[in-house]
Amino acid sequence: MQRVTIVGSGFAALTAIKTLRSRDKQLEITVVSPKGEFHYLPGSIWIPSKIREPEDLIIPLQPFFSRHNVTHVSGEATGLSEDGRTLKTTAGEIENDGLIIASGGRFIKKLPGIEHAITPCEGIAATMQIRERLAVLDGGTIAIGFAGNPKEPSAMRGGPMFEFLFGIDRQLRLEKRRDRFKLIFFTPAKSPGQRLGPKAVQGLVKEMEKRDIETHLGHKMVSFSPTSVTTENGTFDADLILFMPGMTGNQWFDQTHLPRSPGGLINADAQCRVEGMERVYVAGDSGSFPGPEWLPKQAHMADLQAEAAAKNLLAEFQGKTPAETFKVELVCIVDSQTSGMLVARTMKRNIVMPNMVIFHWLKRLFEWWYLRQYR
Repeated sequence: MQRVTIVGSGFAALTAIKTLRSRDKQLEITVVSPKGEFHYLPGSIWIPSKIREPEDLIIPLQPFFSRHNVTHVSGEATGLSEDGRTLKTTAGEIENDGLIIASGGRFIKKLPGIEHAITPCEGIAATMQIRERLAVLDGGTIAIGFAGNPKEPSAMRGGPMFEFLFGIDRQLRLEKRRDRFKLIFFTPAKSPGQRLGPKAVQGLVKEMEKRDIETHLGHKMVSFSPTSVTTENGTFDADLILFMPGMTGNQWFDQTHLPRSPGGLINADAQCRVEGMERVYVAGDSGSFPGPEWLPKQAHMADLQAEAAAKNLLAEFQGKTPAETFKVELVCIVDSQTSGMLVARTMKRNIVMPNMVIFHWLKRLFEWWYLRQYR
């Protein structure tokens, strides 16, 4: 019986479990994560407006683990043996015959005063904080922005920030108090949303103009304070700051011999194999993969990488050469509470469809369809 250890319980980890178990009923699968829960963060954009509550998006995984005969270990990874066959955790050492690292990324928190900004994708608690802050604000300036990892262009997640921007604008209008607020969007990039494609950039900028959202673009971030944002072009006031910094690798990677990219992620090949290590794979935000500069850090991409990683690990168990690769594509609906803009990008095409009510409901339908497999 082969033993597989999976680090994490997010999109990539759960897809790896499903893929492995569907092809091998005898595998011994162990999952290591702090809690046996799945947090569906794409739906957290609706928490400030109360379209969603935390309990709608936090899914206990014990039923899923039981159905797939998975052992869950509550703990955090702390290190790895040089050959990858032993994972060190806060709950002890776990031996394996194959390892899939799907522990996500870590946001770079080096800017002075960044503790004064809320980073929405840090979790459900962060979006609840946004809800609470919005509820008590009677007016003022809300600043929303993101930055990247200068050493790794793909290690960023800007899409959700457009959703919080447009969603908060719509929420304030529905509450009939938008006229008491100024919304400012900021990013060091001169053209916001470049990774979504040229057509998307045009659409996003037009949408901001239409909604009377001020922009501060193309200036390097300097610092934050409780009431302001400072870039190399100056300082502007802000009563609420939402900021998504660039991403890097988990801290526990530093205690290993895992090969690292310039941006701190785990170097992997097109088959999701960790370079120079046998039967060690990576999927999702933890990895640095070959591909275009716009290769997305999003749930859909994590699912595709995890499926490839799982299939290739099984191939190695069978004495075959791993040959499965993942499709490079970006698919998202930039939601604004009551409507949404569909964006899709592949190596050959870039499709952008304007804000339509149906896309908002399609996003909600997809959430229901996706989560039912884990409930």
